[in-house]
Amino acid sequence: MSRSYFNENQVKILKKNKYVLKVSNASITYSDEFKKLFIEEYLEGKLPRIIFEKNGFDSEMLGTKRIQTAANRWKKKYQLDGFIGLKDTRKTNSGRPLKRELSSEEKVLRMEAKIRLLEAENELLKKLKMMERGGF
Repeated sequence: MSRSYFNENQVKILKKNKYVLKVSNASITYSDEFKKLFIEEYLEGKLPRIIFEKNGFDSEMLGTKRIQTAANRWKKKYQLDGFIGLKDTRKTNSGRPLKRELSSEEKVLRMEAKIRLLEAENELLKKLKMMERGGF
């Protein structure tokens, strides 16, 4: 499995995108705003590649694997913690797991986020199945 790298020109192009916080030849850090926007549009049934392209990213430059990996990571975080889970906490997080019990409200918010994500995934699968059958 080979890793894809950005060349200098691609790094310059990516730095111009308002949703990119940092970019190097090996990695890219997206803004919390883009992650939230991505989840909202994904829940509406849009495909990850389409969402990235609509927001100024070249899907060929990023590559399908990088887009899919980011999408899966954000969906998982959203499913676990809602929009709060999408925030980049590397500077503020001590790395220690949460020791306190979640409040009932926090548990409900997490479960609601999980339900919304699962419902959106089901709708997307239904749409894809219809497209395969020639229904669209």
